Amino acid sequence: MQANLRQIVKKALEIQSKGFTKTVEEATELLRKENGKIGNLTILGRLVKLKPLGEALIVGDLHGDLDSLIDILKDSDFLQKMNQNKNAILIFLGDYGDRGEFSTEVYYTVLKLKLLFPKQIVLMRGNHEGPENLMVSPHDLPHQFQVRFEETWTEAYAKIRALFNHLYNAVIVEKRYLIIHGGLPPETNSVEDLAYAHSKNSKPNFLEDMLWSDPNDAISKVYPSPRGAGRLFGAKITTKVLEKLEVKILIRGHEPCYEGFKINHNGKVLTLFSRKGSPYFNNHGAYLKVKLAQKFADAEKLLPYIHKF
Repeated sequence: MQANLRQIVKKALEIQSKGFTKTVEEATELLRKENGKIGNLTILGRLVKLKPLGEALIVGDLHGDLDSLIDILKDSDFLQKMNQNKNAILIFLGDYGDRGEFSTEVYYTVLKLKLLFPKQIVLMRGNHEGPENLMVSPHDLPHQFQVRFEETWTEAYAKIRALFNHLYNAVIVEKRYLIIHGGLPPETNSVEDLAYAHSKNSKPNFLEDMLWSDPNDAISKVYPSPRGAGRLFGAKITTKVLEKLEVKILIRGHEPCYEGFKINHNGKVLTLFSRKGSPYFNNHGAYLKVKLAQKFADAEKLLPYIHKF
């Protein structure tokens, strides 16, 4: 399926409430039905198991920064790669909206791409796409929808909130990577714990940790987070969980990084932040483009594959 980025972005900038809502509904229905084997993806609950084939582009928080999203897709030439290779996978780490002025346009663009490449794009859930009991503050999206869609904004907002419940909790690339928006629940024993963290029968605080927690090099286990949700987790937690799941590196977003990325816990954690400008004022954004067949012992070895912009 050919994807013309220029046309998609043009549509994103012009879209009215009816067209936006229709796209959200179509993407929600697609995500709702995803189960079992889909191309190179195997879906278990809200977790994606990914075989180490082909190439992956991993994009961190965008927070309404449409320009950075466009730059990443152009510079990586990844839409063309997905057209040519069914094993090329694009993973978004969540936090598509809030903070930046083009949240609506970013949501529309990533959802349209998902509809065009349903077997090759994974849309993860960030803390800005969290459930009602884990809402961020300030939450800019309702105001942006009011400005953009005027009297029809409430339906569009209700539809995007419904979509959030179908985004993915985690991705695991066997023997290589665990990919989560925020952090690690210390009590993780299996992929099932992560796959069903959103369910009513999940262990307490699992989804909260996955959406909100941050790595910290000054502690060994866990400590209350200054965010008011989630926890700070230390290297002992990272080592234990990664060993349980038989992977080497945690790849996550969630934290602003001045250089677009950072490495914690002796190379076991890589953070990507893929937007620039106000209100974060980071010097660079960054994304990761890597062949999944390659094995790396730690995130330092991934440095040649991290692209700063």
